[in-house]
Amino acid sequence: MAAIDHGADAVYIGAERFGARAEAGNHVDDIKTLCDYAHIFRAKVYVTVNTIIYDDELQATEKLIWQLYRAGVDAILVQDMGILKMQLPPITLHASTQTDNRTAEKVAWLAAHGFKRVVLARELSLEEISEIHRKVPAVELEAFVHGALCVSYSGQCYASQYCFKRSANRGECAQFCRLKFNLEDADGRTAISDKHLLSLKDMCRISNIGQMAEAGVMSFKIEGRLKDIAYVKNVTAAYSLKLDEIVKHNPGKYRRTSLGRCQYTFTPNLEKTFNRGFTDYFLTGRHADITSFDTPKAMGEYVGKVKEIKGAAFTVAGTTAFANGDGLCFINEKRELEGFRVNRAEGNKIYPLKMPKALHRGTGLYRNNDKAFEDLLSKKSATRKISISIALCETAEGFELTARPAGDNELHGIAGLEWPSVTVKADKTEAVKPQRENIIRQLLKLGNTPFECVNLDFSPEDFNYFIPSSTLADMRRNVVEMLKKTLSDIPKDGGIRQNNTQGMAEKTVNGNLPTGSYLLNVSNKLARSFYKDDGLADVGDAFEIKQPANALVMQCRHCLRYSLGHCPKHGGSTVKLHEPLYLRLSDGRRFRLHFDCNNCKMDVYADN
Repeated sequence: MAAIDHGADAVYIGAERFGARAEAGNHVDDIKTLCDYAHIFRAKVYVTVNTIIYDDELQATEKLIWQLYRAGVDAILVQDMGILKMQLPPITLHASTQTDNRTAEKVAWLAAHGFKRVVLARELSLEEISEIHRKVPAVELEAFVHGALCVSYSGQCYASQYCFKRSANRGECAQFCRLKFNLEDADGRTAISDKHLLSLKDMCRISNIGQMAEAGVMSFKIEGRLKDIAYVKNVTAAYSLKLDEIVKHNPGKYRRTSLGRCQYTFTPNLEKTFNRGFTDYFLTGRHADITSFDTPKAMGEYVGKVKEIKGAAFTVAGTTAFANGDGLCFINEKRELEGFRVNRAEGNKIYPLKMPKALHRGTGLYRNNDKAFEDLLSKKSATRKISISIALCETAEGFELTARPAGDNELHGIAGLEWPSVTVKADKTEAVKPQRENIIRQLLKLGNTPFECVNLDFSPEDFNYFIPSSTLADMRRNVVEMLKKTLSDIPKDGGIRQNNTQGMAEKTVNGNLPTGSYLLNVSNKLARSFYKDDGLADVGDAFEIKQPANALVMQCRHCLRYSLGHCPKHGGSTVKLHEPLYLRLSDGRRFRLHFDCNNCKMDVYADN
């Protein structure tokens, strides 16, 4: 609800089961409450049903989808193709990024099977997105723009299951990619020790939204699962303001899909909420600085260097203002993140709760908890209102009060929406004293409603009737309730629901995988039946069902050769290590790296 208040056109949320974050479940009754709230603003609610499903869960999954449909959910995000063999309600289907959506062929295949929208792989560039949109222009494309990054293509990561029996495809990822590794060569020599070699910075594409829209993206997705409310408020507001700016400068080309303008009590600042440092990932090409080798934790915003240390305090060079309770951190001499709390701040003089021993003059400091900003966001920080015009007209039966869209609503795609009016019968008593001021005052008492009146008209212009304040209040309340009902009645689109694959399945499923592959993530009889009907007779068991030896556990566009400056394709230095290279965990388990230079990809194999 905070996301809606701060400008979101839609939210995605997990139910109690079968969502890609097992720890972030919500009861259907709560989801219904969210739907009722969001729909007033014509905002939509999408529920993640995007884990793979076991046979004994099929009935419960189908039951859940029906419950979500009845609760008013606008679409479900799906990974398991077995869902398409269920008896589903006419609910819109979105293909989760867990279905590994890298190519136009895959997007076309999904559309042919009834998916209205496809959430693209995070790794795609602007050129790749544009190519997909050019080839399948009828399919809605959604892309991530902000938040934590998975180093493996989503839906193709089995490392957590392999190491900890916690499946990423079941919403139980143990964040294998945030662990420390040694990098070793085939002779057992260690090139790098105790570094987070698979840990990426967080995504931030706020400067690229216009380019992404040009490429064909129509939904910009913020990763926010298990984040706190301050993060949701701050990041949603930042991107909503950016979208408003783009719409404003492209009249007739773009529009927001929900109603209401937001007023904020704060200035959004993406540096001030959880982040590991930012990257646009591969959107504008391959960059070396996408990783966070030293720490997988949030560093926050850079605030300056230590100028002087004296006794129990130190001063910071620069103009940053600090507050009691701020959280500060720095990279120590061991190249590890070390944090501490500010006990007292006097300008740029800091008295920590306990002086860190590793803090030295010249150390760069970051603030990963801004107490003043957090306090601001802990209160009511946004108001979202739908602008309306109200008209009070004389009729043969009495008076009619009508509400219609006004102000910036033409930017929000509400053409064809029938706006309500309410008519009340009342005696037409000529006013002895002027009544306009009281009428205006009573009709504009919209208070905690989602509406604000920006224009009030009278008909005839010389309207001069007496209407009791109680009658005016009833008229106002009735028209507000009717407005809510009209706005909440969003037409349901049941998706394409056709099977017109034209023999594409075997060529396009997950990039032309060989038959019998676990990479199709088939974990139930319905999914197996789906692929069989689609022309894949030999479908392997999911990794979670039958774990193969020496398995490919990750497919990554992030490449350690490139990040370490040794990429032969991009002019890097010659590798002096004897390949193959391995990543080794502290418990001794190791993983072989295969560098697919033709496809600019790094594969990670379990070494067993």
